[in-house]
Amino acid sequence: MNKITIISSDKNWLEDAAVTQLTQLATLPGIINVIGLPDLHPGKTPVGAAFITEDIIYPHLIGNDIGCGVSLYMTAIEKKKMKLDRWEKKLDELGGLLNIDMTNASPSVDNDVPFHSILGTIGGGNHFAELQEVVTVFDTEQFEALGLNKNRMMLLVHSGSRGYGQAILDESIRNHQAQHGLTTDTTAAKQYLFKHDAAIHWGISNRECIRYRMLKALQIDTNTKTIVDSVHNSITAKVVDHKTLYIHRKGAAPSDSGAIAIPGSRGSLTYLVMPTEPTMLSGYSLAHGAGRKWERKMCKARLENKYTKETIKQNKLKSKVIYNNHQLLFEEAPEAYKNIDIIIQSLVEAGLINIIATLKPILTYKG
Repeated sequence: MNKITIISSDKNWLEDAAVTQLTQLATLPGIINVIGLPDLHPGKTPVGAAFITEDIIYPHLIGNDIGCGVSLYMTAIEKKKMKLDRWEKKLDELGGLLNIDMTNASPSVDNDVPFHSILGTIGGGNHFAELQEVVTVFDTEQFEALGLNKNRMMLLVHSGSRGYGQAILDESIRNHQAQHGLTTDTTAAKQYLFKHDAAIHWGISNRECIRYRMLKALQIDTNTKTIVDSVHNSITAKVVDHKTLYIHRKGAAPSDSGAIAIPGSRGSLTYLVMPTEPTMLSGYSLAHGAGRKWERKMCKARLENKYTKETIKQNKLKSKVIYNNHQLLFEEAPEAYKNIDIIIQSLVEAGLINIIATLKPILTYKG
C-alpha cells in the first residue's frame, strides 16, 4: 500500500529533494500516511507536509517552532483613514516591539510564563506582522458570516513559540532520544505532549501580544476582532474509525478547524479560504503558504544586482517592509517563494478549499 500522497498540479513545481524526504520518512515505524501539500519544500524535515501515525509520535517532524501559526485580525481602522507614511515612520523608528510596554495589555501577560521576556516578539525567518486590505470578496455569504468588513484594515501575524519550542524539542531529544519516536503510552510521550500543548498556547498568546504591540506602536485602536488563528506546526490527536491517530503538521494548516488565511510572499496576496469537508486524503491539512523556492543561502547572490538597499524594501504591489537586516530581506524576497496563486489553485482543483477573499499587503514589519 502506498503511504504517500502528493497534492499538487501540473503548474506547480515540487523539488525532488522534498519528495525524497517524504519517501524516506514514510518508512518510520507507525507511519500510516504521509502527505505532501502544494507548498512542499525540503528542510531538516520537509515543510508543507502532514504525517499521520498510530501509537507513536515524532517530535522532530514538527521541529522546534511548536505552535507556529497565522492569526488574522480585523482592526478598528477604516481603509480610507490609512496613514501609511506616518505608520512607516513610526515602525522605522521603533527599534523592536519589545519597546512597546505591555503593562495594560489585553490579554494581560503572566510574568510566570516560560520565556516571558520574549513574549510578544516576532522572531526571524519568515515571521512577520503585516497590515493588509481586502482586495476581492469571492464568497459574500462566508465573508459576512466571519464578521468581516471590507472597508476595515486587517492585521496578519505569523509567529510561533520562539525559544520555548526549541527548549522543549531539545529536552525531549536529549532525555528521551525523541527523534527515534515516542510510544504514546509512555511517560516521555505524555510529558512531551503536555509541554507541546503549553507551547501551542504560548504561540497563540505571542501572536496576541504582537497584535497589541504592533497596533499600539502605530497609535491605532488595539481593539480587534480575531478572524483566524490556525497553527501549522503541531501534533494533534484525532479519532478516525475508532482509532486515535496523531497528525504531525510541519508547515501545514488544519483543514478541520474552520477558515484559514494562507499568505504568499510579502509581494503577493493572502488568501482567506474555507476548507471543504476534511479528508484523510490531505491528512486533514492544507498548504500554509507559498513555500520556499530558493534556499536562503542562494538568495542574496541571485538578487543583489537587482535591488538597492531601499528598493529591496518594496515590491510590485507597492507595499513596503520595515526591517534593518539586509541579508534577511534578500532571503525573504518575493522571488524566493513559489507562486501563491498556483498553490491555491492546486488546492481548489483538489476540491479542498473554497476561496472567501483575497487580501493585499500594505506594510510588513519584521522587527
